[in-house]
Order: sequence, then C-alpha cells, then structure tokens
Amino acid sequence: MMKSKLLTTCAFAVLCTVLGLAILSACSEKESVAPDVNKIALKACGTCGSFPVCCSSSSDPDGDGWGWENSASCVVNGTNAQKSQCSSVSGGGSSGSVGCPSSLTCPSGISCGCYTVSGLGTNKQALNSAGASRYFLASAMLETELMNTNYTYGDGKTGDSFNAGRTKLNYYEANASGVGQGSTSALWNKCTSPSGDVQVWNACKSHWGSKYWAVHRNGASGNSNPNTQDINNFKAVNDWLDARIGSNSAYSSNDVRFWASLPAI
Repeated sequence: MMKSKLLTTCAFAVLCTVLGLAILSACSEKESVAPDVNKIALKACGTCGSFPVCCSSSSDPDGDGWGWENSASCVVNGTNAQKSQCSSVSGGGSSGSVGCPSSLTCPSGISCGCYTVSGLGTNKQALNSAGASRYFLASAMLETELMNTNYTYGDGKTGDSFNAGRTKLNYYEANASGVGQGSTSALWNKCTSPSGDVQVWNACKSHWGSKYWAVHRNGASGNSNPNTQDINNFKAVNDWLDARIGSNSAYSSNDVRFWASLPAI
C-alpha cells in the first residue's frame, strides 16, 4: 500500500513538473527580439538609426522586421521596422498625428533617442486602462521596446535578482513589499495581466518610498547604498522618460518610444 501511494505521489510530481515547464515555455516562447540599446553593437552590414542592420534576413524567423545577431537586436532591410526606425530617428517617424520630436535634450552624460514601433501604442493603452501611472509607463518603456514581457524568463537572472513584469521588478523588491512569489497576493508572475502588473508595481513603489529607484536598480545593495552615481543616473533617466511622455498627451498612448542608454547590470 505504501509503495502504491509512493508511486502515485511520484507520478503526480512528474506531472506537475511537466505542466510547470509547459507554463514557463508559454511565458517565454517568444523571447524578446526587441532592440536593447544597452547591447547595441555596430556591425559591418550598416546601421539603421541607433540599431545595427541584420546581415542575414534569416535572423528574423518570426518576420516582424527585427532580428538577433551577435547578442544584439538588429533591423532587417526592406521591412516596415526598418522604414519606421530609420525615418523616426531624424524626427520623421510618427504614430497618428504625433511623432518623435525634431530634437531631444538627453540626460546629462547619457545618450538617448526616439523612434516609432508598431504595436507599442496598443500596449500603452492596455496599461492605461489598468491604471498605470506615467512613471510606470516610463519604467516599462526603458526596459523593452514593446513594453511587454516577451524577454528571457527571469531576464536571465535567478534568486533575488530574478526579474518579472513589464518594468522588470526584481524579486528582492517585490518579496519585501509583500507581493513576491508565494505571497497571498499571488501577483508575482512574468505573465501577469496589465492590471496585476500595475498592482505589483504600485505596491513596491509605495513600500520603498524614496528608496524605490535604488532598490529597483540594485535590490538589497541599493537599499543599503541608495546614492551611487549609477542609481542617480537610473533615477534621472526615469525622470527624463516621464517628462518626455508628459510633454504631449499622445505619447502615453501612441507608437512612439523614447529610449536612454544605461549599462546593463
């Protein structure tokens, strides 16, 4: 009887593991091919605005105009992505009646830019409907091109550094705020809905208060030492993005993306 019960338990555990892997696969099936300005590498095949041009069209298996070569995102020639990106860098790209500004003043010592990307406005509008603040939009805009969760599971990190959500909250900041995995709120999930994501972000920002940006950038280290130059730059970039979005009401709901370059950590 004991042996039979043990076998049943083991079978159930295997089934749970398989289901768990299937869920994770669903979350990360389409890993991000969105341009990450922190990983841009100029290539011999040319550049399109701030991004390298793909040397091979086969680098774009899903046909969205963005590829992945040499650990960096690239633009595929002859696609809508190329037309949008290359024209918008000079201020010519648009979404609706409002496009990128003709010029930008970047945060001190930090490169920045603007371009349009199809589909971004739809995601912004979903977040707005979920009650996202302008700072939430700014934080999400800094992290991924489409302000979504189509990036490598956990952002390639583990433990307290594990990232989730559209703003890539780290596990340390979420767990200490009472919204970590396993908490009663059960909102810590990379695949969470826009409303769940906004709730988690609001809880974290409220919990950490003036230390929020330091903890969001550096976790426990940021909590202990919140005034490093890197953290100050991170806060300055988020302030800058918030101001850009606020400079025209259309930027909170259209396809325009502002970016600023910070070193990945």
